[in-house]
Amino acid sequence: MCGLAGEVRFDGRSADLGAVERMTGCLVHRGPDGDGVWARGPVALGHRRLSIIDLSVAGAQPMVDPVLGLTTVFNGCIYNFKQLRGELESAGHSFFSHSDTEVIGKAYAEWGIDCVDHFLGMFAFAIIEHRRGRMILARDRLGIKPLYLDQTTERLRFASTVQALLAGGGTDTSLDTTALAEYLTWHSVVPAPRTILAGVQKLPPATVRVVDADGSSADHVYWEPEFTRDPERADWSSRDWEDALIASLRTAVDRRMVADVPVGVLLSGGIDSSLVVALLSDAGQHDLTTFSIGFESAGGETGDEFEYSTLVAQQFGTRHHRIRITNDRLLPGLDATVRAMSEPMTSHDCVAFYLLSQDVSQSVKVVQSGQGADEVLGGYDWYPPLANVARGAAVEAYSSVFFDRRWAALRELLRPEWQIGADAPTEFITQRFGRPGAQTAVDAALRNDTTVMLVDDPVKRVDNMTMAWGLEARVPFLDHEFVELAGRIPPELKLADGGKGVLKRASRGIVPDAVIDRTKGYFPVPAIRQLEGPYLDRVREALTDPAAVRRGLFAPDTIEAMLASPNTIRTTLGSNALWQLAVLEMWLQENGIS
Repeated sequence: MCGLAGEVRFDGRSADLGAVERMTGCLVHRGPDGDGVWARGPVALGHRRLSIIDLSVAGAQPMVDPVLGLTTVFNGCIYNFKQLRGELESAGHSFFSHSDTEVIGKAYAEWGIDCVDHFLGMFAFAIIEHRRGRMILARDRLGIKPLYLDQTTERLRFASTVQALLAGGGTDTSLDTTALAEYLTWHSVVPAPRTILAGVQKLPPATVRVVDADGSSADHVYWEPEFTRDPERADWSSRDWEDALIASLRTAVDRRMVADVPVGVLLSGGIDSSLVVALLSDAGQHDLTTFSIGFESAGGETGDEFEYSTLVAQQFGTRHHRIRITNDRLLPGLDATVRAMSEPMTSHDCVAFYLLSQDVSQSVKVVQSGQGADEVLGGYDWYPPLANVARGAAVEAYSSVFFDRRWAALRELLRPEWQIGADAPTEFITQRFGRPGAQTAVDAALRNDTTVMLVDDPVKRVDNMTMAWGLEARVPFLDHEFVELAGRIPPELKLADGGKGVLKRASRGIVPDAVIDRTKGYFPVPAIRQLEGPYLDRVREALTDPAAVRRGLFAPDTIEAMLASPNTIRTTLGSNALWQLAVLEMWLQENGIS
């Protein structure tokens, strides 16, 4: 897990080494253990290292392979790198390190862009071919690792964060009005390749981009899960699906223990993280370190779920840390959390993950998390209303239960100069739902949420907040083989028992029944959901700041009414609508976007 950056020129000039050094320096939080820069004519690469595998200097990056004529920078972890190393050695390759980074370069030399099909893991990487000047950019199947791009006719820059690109200078920071509409429709999600900034894009998940020396490029999409029924499993019982799901998750959890440093678990007390702990315990992982977080109550909402996390920790004998965040840490933590966001993110979980990661990073460098299970296995309450909806009516049914606000309301919220002429968010969902490979309305929603919404909300949130403290988070529920299996499960088995029924039933006898039967939990941060006192003051400050007034995104009368009654207007899914607007302004102001 690290941070990477780079520039390749198309205009015959040498790469701007100063810009790459600034970008690399901006990534120190992602890689506090070392840094390096490599330059060769029109190309320069930078890297910040978080040492997880092969802690020696041999694993440092940028990694130059003089025999193959390749230089690689990489962020992530290839969990099967040892097996791949054996295959590559049998094919005649010799190694000078014990790192997974070197395996990526050798795998590319052996299999070309198809190397990604061999990787089990999370990754974003860039490979430079010395002789041809060609660059290969790639991102893992589920977009767990980020890769942002800033391309002009003269050059292409890339980095692990938007802030790193901004540090390089010369980025077009005007707002993308289509992305703005998407942000305000889908809880701050802006699907790839867009970002809120017109001059910054992101490489889509499951994509390899080949960039030639003249600036021309071609994309290869190498994976997409099927959400249809598998004829070979047509006779499977619900028990067969439960057994297969647990077996696949056992494999995923075990894979994510590959490290030369200890691995802990973020234990919320929900079924997902509890099951990760239980499976690790079953596999013989003793003295596992676990962490949970709680906040002070506010507005009648409780701020912790320690009851359940403690129950799990006691049953499996973990070394458990209950981290209680008092309000004196929470308020300054809000601005720090916004600074850690590569893109503006609405979920109040962000500050929870940020403050949790701050404390966890003092004990371990790597953690497993239960993130992703709800999107993959139907755990949210917007899926059941789709159960009896005809496939052709899925778009409207999904939009009515998922969108924060519909098109007409969006036009009332934004000032005219920030509005676009067509309902781009609905058009996007219509296009996504219209693609083959999703059998029912529920399948279409789950596919969209797994491959789009998950990537640019919870997955991005976990990456940004953990890496703000040099903490690597691994997500076994997003093992791509597990996701492929889950996509084939009949929707009715997922929606059973109030959601994630197949997982709940499979977990009986593995985790405590009290955890399975509880109401759905989350990382609660009541002070954000129920804005008052200094938290409301901070929101008002952001939305009335001179920069916000000059920008003029929102209708003044609407903002005035929302500030007068800050906890009244909720999105379709119950989030605080005022907070969503404030976070966007906070992020733009923090990053100097005028």
